[in-house]
Amino acid sequence: MTTPLSVLDLSPVSEGTTARTALRNTVDLARHAEAWGYKRYWVAEHHFVGVASSSPAVLVGILAAATSTLRVGAAAVQLGHTTAAAVVESFGTVDALYPGRLDLGLGRSGQRRAEALKAVAERNNQPAPPRRETEIRDGVVIPAPFDPSGLLLSPRLAAAQSVLQQPGALSPAFDQQVDDILALLGGTYRTPDGIELHASPGEGADVEVWVFGSSAGPSAELAGRLGLPFGANYHVSPSTTIEAVEAYRAAFRPSPGLPKPYVVVSADTVVAEDDATAQELASTFGHWTHSIRSGHGAIPYPDPAHTAPLGETERALVEDRLITQFVGAPATVADKLDSLRRLTDADELVITSVTHDHSDRLRSYELLASEWGLPGLLAA
Repeated sequence: MTTPLSVLDLSPVSEGTTARTALRNTVDLARHAEAWGYKRYWVAEHHFVGVASSSPAVLVGILAAATSTLRVGAAAVQLGHTTAAAVVESFGTVDALYPGRLDLGLGRSGQRRAEALKAVAERNNQPAPPRRETEIRDGVVIPAPFDPSGLLLSPRLAAAQSVLQQPGALSPAFDQQVDDILALLGGTYRTPDGIELHASPGEGADVEVWVFGSSAGPSAELAGRLGLPFGANYHVSPSTTIEAVEAYRAAFRPSPGLPKPYVVVSADTVVAEDDATAQELASTFGHWTHSIRSGHGAIPYPDPAHTAPLGETERALVEDRLITQFVGAPATVADKLDSLRRLTDADELVITSVTHDHSDRLRSYELLASEWGLPGLLAA
């Protein structure tokens, strides 16, 4: 395989452990990923749930200090919870000490929730659209779309959103925030009345800016129009990944930093020595995903040794995520990933692998790196 593999780490807190343990495991996995030949190591941004990746800029700095050649970054900073200046200054600070190794991924989750809530309200009295059925394209499962209405109306989600912004604050449009970030990095920022502002640190930082998206919406179009690399979230929204990639490529305009489209596609995997072991390790993934989808926030990742199977109703809520997780022996998972690569024409794949025991998670990434033929293990 010549397509690079990268890591997306949510810093999951396992049942019976703490956020401190999760973060130490993240640093350990990053060091191993560098040795095994993974190209990048990205961390997500989540708040008030059973994961420890709530402060991506801080965690990126820790990971940059703990590694030497691995690209590290965020996938993605949620701009609805912050400002362009704060993002540029924080990543500029890390870049000043570890130049040329940072990826700044940008996402619009905060803005998307408000838009989605409005859409839910507008369609309350409208007939439901025809349901698209699950299909298989070239060996890749494209499930029926997940309806997020129940999750969006969760009081817990609303409470979390209420404390992630200053009272009364309104986030600018996502495209405006991205433009401001690029201008601050490039030293061309002007206020609406023409005053120059220069971020220090931040201006001139050698940071690679990405846009992440789950559908053929504003994020995909913006990434293409600005000539930025694009991350498509098959592991989050597998039903709309193809449309997202197509929309990005259709909108793409060459930029000084990127002459042609560049797409990375994410996937959930669990790899073990054999299919049966991998299935056992992945048996509580549905429970963890259900805790998110049901609006309760991610619970600590359950231990398969003493967790009962999901009920029929619970499983139905997360079926799309279960049937699109790649689980099995190294060859089994590598074949499925290659099918995803071919279907999306991805330039790179980013892997998120979650298990209860850290040793099993390390082994999952190591086995996949070996099967894929990553350069680190080939040189070992």
